[in-house]
Amino acid sequence: MNMKVSKSPSTALYPVPAVLVTSVLEGYQPDIITIAWTGTINSEPPMVYVSVHTSRHSHKLIKESGQYVINIPSAEQSKELNYCGKVSGRDVDKFQNTGLTPVPATNVQAPLIKECPVNLECQVRQVVSLGSHDAFIGEILAVHVNEDILDAQGKIDYSLAKPLVFCGGQYFMCIKGNNL
Repeated sequence: MNMKVSKSPSTALYPVPAVLVTSVLEGYQPDIITIAWTGTINSEPPMVYVSVHTSRHSHKLIKESGQYVINIPSAEQSKELNYCGKVSGRDVDKFQNTGLTPVPATNVQAPLIKECPVNLECQVRQVVSLGSHDAFIGEILAVHVNEDILDAQGKIDYSLAKPLVFCGGQYFMCIKGNNL
């Protein structure tokens, strides 16, 4: 039998989604931040959250604009995902440096990322200050999905979407396996 060992409290939940969050504020260029602290938080109305460190450039853009887009990258965007998590939008134009394409959203000012197969337009409904991070709870106003990842029933085929997760400091691709 395995014995349990107690550890200090930490962010030990794994895996977590790895996404690219876009934001913009008047007078600033659109920015992209890599976020792994995100998830679904409500179904009616559909709501998600992103948790952003208060020192990050994107924190200011999201807090002041009240909007963001969660762009779900595929394995093909892993290099860009990694880059956007390591540099600050205060210093560089991440769209220009990654070659990712900003596309106008339908309900918010923040752009969609064309290369990401799924995009969720979000309006901030509540900000929860947690200490080092603020959680931006956003209502999903629109969902955009590339047609080529939809199955015959119009649902997302995750094996075609190839989403990424963050686990133990590394990114992994979700793969189709045996259903449990």
